[in-house]
Amino acid sequence: MRECEKKGYDDMQQRMMKSNKGWTIVFDVLFLTLIISSLYMLYSISLLNGIENKLRLVGAIVIVVIAVLLILLSIRSILKHKKKQRIFLAIFTLLYSGMLIFLASNIHTVIEKLGRVSTTTTTYSASLVTLNNNKAENIDDIGSASIGMLKDENSIDGHQLPKEIMKKNKSISNNKVVYYDDYVSMLNALYEKEIEYIFLPSGYVLLFQSLEGYEHIANETKVLGSIDKDVKNTIATGGNKIDKPFTVLLMGVDSEKEDIKGASFNGDSLMLITFNPTTLNTTIVSIPRDTYVPISCLSGRKNKITHAAWGGETCMISTIENFTGIKIDYYAKINFKGVVKLVDALGGIDVDVPIEFCEQDSNRDFGNLICLKKGQQTLNGEQALALSRHRKTINDFVRGQNQQLVVKGLMNKAKSIRSIDTIYSLLDTLSNNMETNMTTNEILSFYNVAKEILEKSKETSNVDELLGMQRLYISGFDAMIYDYDSKLNAGTKLRLYNFVPYDGSIKDVVKAMKVNLGLESPKVVKTFEFDVDEPYVETVIGKGTYKGTKLYLLPNFVGYNQSKAIAYGKEYGIKINVNTVSSAQNEGQVISQSLHDGMDLNAINKNVGLTITVSDGKGGMDSKDEKDVELPNFVGKLYNGTTLSNFLEKNKTIRIVLVKVSVGDKGYDSSKKGQIISQDKKAGTLLESLKGETITLKYIDPLEDKEEEEKPAEKDPDENKDPDESKDPDESKDPDESKDPEEKPDEKDEELPGELVP
Repeated sequence: MRECEKKGYDDMQQRMMKSNKGWTIVFDVLFLTLIISSLYMLYSISLLNGIENKLRLVGAIVIVVIAVLLILLSIRSILKHKKKQRIFLAIFTLLYSGMLIFLASNIHTVIEKLGRVSTTTTTYSASLVTLNNNKAENIDDIGSASIGMLKDENSIDGHQLPKEIMKKNKSISNNKVVYYDDYVSMLNALYEKEIEYIFLPSGYVLLFQSLEGYEHIANETKVLGSIDKDVKNTIATGGNKIDKPFTVLLMGVDSEKEDIKGASFNGDSLMLITFNPTTLNTTIVSIPRDTYVPISCLSGRKNKITHAAWGGETCMISTIENFTGIKIDYYAKINFKGVVKLVDALGGIDVDVPIEFCEQDSNRDFGNLICLKKGQQTLNGEQALALSRHRKTINDFVRGQNQQLVVKGLMNKAKSIRSIDTIYSLLDTLSNNMETNMTTNEILSFYNVAKEILEKSKETSNVDELLGMQRLYISGFDAMIYDYDSKLNAGTKLRLYNFVPYDGSIKDVVKAMKVNLGLESPKVVKTFEFDVDEPYVETVIGKGTYKGTKLYLLPNFVGYNQSKAIAYGKEYGIKINVNTVSSAQNEGQVISQSLHDGMDLNAINKNVGLTITVSDGKGGMDSKDEKDVELPNFVGKLYNGTTLSNFLEKNKTIRIVLVKVSVGDKGYDSSKKGQIISQDKKAGTLLESLKGETITLKYIDPLEDKEEEEKPAEKDPDENKDPDESKDPDESKDPDESKDPEEKPDEKDEELPGELVP
């Protein structure tokens, strides 16, 4: 009996040992899972640098304590043979570990996606380009032909990468290199067949297709080879914590692909923003794409600010810093195509659309127009992008305001995000369509700002009130400037539209930004007047007409007496060289000049000066002189103006065909009705080489609507006047500024041809 009892006891002990061994193995696995999941969670929490530090510390302690307790309780349940407790602890440990892994993986995913938005490198790409009719199909077909590249050794995609391409391809490693000051000079040389091959940024089509003469560059050129390279970002972050005021530059990237990595941007959309996280005040100003400012990577010569994009974000940032005097802490490049997905991911945004219009879609397809009516409405992604892009029936200022409306709509809608799926969708969109030099930690530090905004949003839903948003405005005047710098021998050699900002407007805008950044003290307004019968209109800083800003442009001396040009040169310190030729025109009359009229006087090499060719009044122009006559640039002139009619009168052997186009055909600017918009023969071409050919000029129909029919015919802005009948065209002033009588003689015979735009 005792033997049976002993045997039964031994069997029970063996079963218990086996059971304990089994549970020990189970808990060993669970302990390992618990430890790994806890460490993973602790690591993920550590990545949330700057977010709820006290809460994160408490959370970390709780995670460690729970893990230790679970391990101790599990060991105790094994030793005490408490089966039910074992089962409960095993299930709880498994669920708890799974929860930690889920939370940690979500935190890690968010951090990873934000890391893709933050970039420490910039992708540069260079391509070897030739004309489409060239027989060469790849780099090896080039032979010993010369190759053009930028002279600037600091340009990565214009000089450094081309050098690498030549070094890696032995077939062209010893080819002669012709250096140019800018990309446009290279393109001109390529089109004029002075050189067959040139190096350009791989996004050159986007960069240059808006230039006159290169509208069809995508079809007229081809790429023989390219190289990409990730280069460490030279634009350091601002160094500011997000709890201190900072500036950020938003740059629009109008690329054809959705991935922003390595995409060129065209500088069409520029917004400079200051933010003060203490006061939650924001200033925002849109910089018109045609703003005439010194471009840092174009040797400081003045040009449209959009052309700073040719040198990438580094050039754009330094250009804006130089003309505003405000240090830019951060930048963000945003792909316009990404705006569509961003808005759609939010379920649309609410915007009060200011005008009724139609615009092409995100693929620039005029066959699929996006049309919006005026008024408050919810916009989808394509509609929001159309509002941001549209400028055919408005100007760049209004377009900038519209872009701010879209930004405001996005911020308003972002406050209502509650779904993790929506957050992931937004992060996916941003990671593919946005780049910034903010570090991940700096992006995360916005959490505290967002938290405060959400707290204030309980009191008001108006984003202007939440952020104290102050919209600033850059005012200025229009000018048609001939783009050429004789000191640098650089420029497009085209008369381009530019927007010249008023110095006073820039000063006021910069003042408001510096006040928000805490760099200057605000001006205290001690008096305030109002009329109860008139609604209060908020003053927009920077908006209005300012005195004192002037732009001196080189006059057209042709047709005037040489004394006018000589007097002008003395007054403005420009050397005037006179070349006299035999001609039947009046003695001393200017026949031609070496520099194109409309040039900024600051872009003229005043020591080399200007050479004017004048008539001796004794004979006819010889055949050599006829061969030296060049085709003018008619773009921007009226189709029925005197510039064209005078040319035809003097050159009766040249055949010109006028082609009328409608404003609606391709969304032409309606403000340019009656103006010539293109010519198929390049300005500057010798007339001798055009004999027997037809020159086609396209102009916008001036009588497209009844209102236009009723208007009197406009006078050609470049029409030469009789010097004795004109006001001083070289001395136009600010509209609100009267001329100082001591500045210039008042006698008519001292008046000079030309133009001084206020």
